[in-house]
Amino acid sequence: MCAGLLRNVCMLALGCTAMAQPDSNGSVGLPLPSTAFQQSVERCGGRVDFVFGDDRPFAQCHASTLVEAADGTLLCAWFGGTKEKHPDVAIWYARYSDGHWSSVERLAKVNQTAHWNPVLFRDEGRTIYAFFKVGPEIAEWRTYWTRSEDDGRTWTEPTELVTGDEGGRGPVRTKPIVLTDGSWGAGASTEKDAWKAFADRSEDKGRTWHRSADFDMDVPLKRGRGAIQPTLWESTPGHVHALLRTTEGYIARADSVDNGRTWCKVYRTDLPNPNSGIDVLALSPERILLVYNPVGKNWGPRTPLTLAESRDNGKTWRNLAHLEDDPDPKAEFSYPAIVRTQNGVAISYTYQRRYIRCWRIPMAALPE
Repeated sequence: MCAGLLRNVCMLALGCTAMAQPDSNGSVGLPLPSTAFQQSVERCGGRVDFVFGDDRPFAQCHASTLVEAADGTLLCAWFGGTKEKHPDVAIWYARYSDGHWSSVERLAKVNQTAHWNPVLFRDEGRTIYAFFKVGPEIAEWRTYWTRSEDDGRTWTEPTELVTGDEGGRGPVRTKPIVLTDGSWGAGASTEKDAWKAFADRSEDKGRTWHRSADFDMDVPLKRGRGAIQPTLWESTPGHVHALLRTTEGYIARADSVDNGRTWCKVYRTDLPNPNSGIDVLALSPERILLVYNPVGKNWGPRTPLTLAESRDNGKTWRNLAHLEDDPDPKAEFSYPAIVRTQNGVAISYTYQRRYIRCWRIPMAALPE
């Protein structure tokens, strides 16, 4: 209690009012509206801005990803082109340092088919990896990867992650995690017929990969139905957990007790999901952050976009704040990415398919 009181005193001294205030009935007003949360983030020294403006070399963009480099630079990547699935879609990125975003640069274009779903990831050292999908159709896309040894300034020539694979190996949309045993765990999925999720593991820094069996799910699997895009965290050594996007109007979960080699049957959570991407970040073994669209309808609106928290390893959740809360059901704020930074967390997401928006949130700005 003393530590919490000291933190609150410090926050007030800085003009940082992240704490949700009781309403007239004495109840706490969570989630915070997006405008109030942005003001709180900025008072605490954070920032909310667009990675680029109207001067960009593509009409549409989607599926952003983030990583903080060893020198503190924040990197953001996404796919962009005429529209999703168009042959001109490439992987693009920008770097944030010294208070501003760099000009947009093309990170990868390996052939004249669509590129999809970049995933940035930094290992325990300085190396940054970019994984992405390539192919005219999701069912037959292949995973490529490239790496940077200079904090994202230059990149190696992309190569296939698993030679000859079609359907997708390695991370499908969200960042891998480094497990306690030193292996990498990545949420993966395929969409060749039914939507099927699995976990991919590497014990040699990505040179080779070993996939789990497809997650077992009670939903009758048929074309375009199931669960995809697992996002992972590890609670205690060897105990790995996944939240999944589904076609059923809710977020599903699966758990592993052997470092992601085998998994329990997928089960339902109380979290709604409109069949849209999600991402989680473990701040500690018990405290988990989630960014998602809390809408319980398959292919429902992708608004609002909300930051939620669990303090019991994902058993229960509370919505902390809206990042976007436009009530227009045609608005789209989707496919979030959340990563830890030196000063807090960073979140990026698709903004109306025209921009990528990024929040840099100090820890003090997270509502209590």
